[in-house]
Amino acid sequence: MTTNITITKHNGSNSSNEALAGSPPRRRKLPGWLWFIALWCFGVASAMSLGFAFKLLMNATLFAVK
Repeated sequence: MTTNITITKHNGSNSSNEALAGSPPRRRKLPGWLWFIALWCFGVASAMSLGFAFKLLMNATLFAVK
């Protein structure tokens, strides 16, 4: 028993010429302000985690010296 499966991809265009041209589907871009907020949040999170790791290492070494 064989099954024939046909997969069609709809790229949102109504023109048949555009679909036959083989142009890749458009990729959505994030707006600039959203990139700014995402990178800012990543920077804050990485700075806080680095500070926390530094604090843990400093506490570990200071208690070891005593």
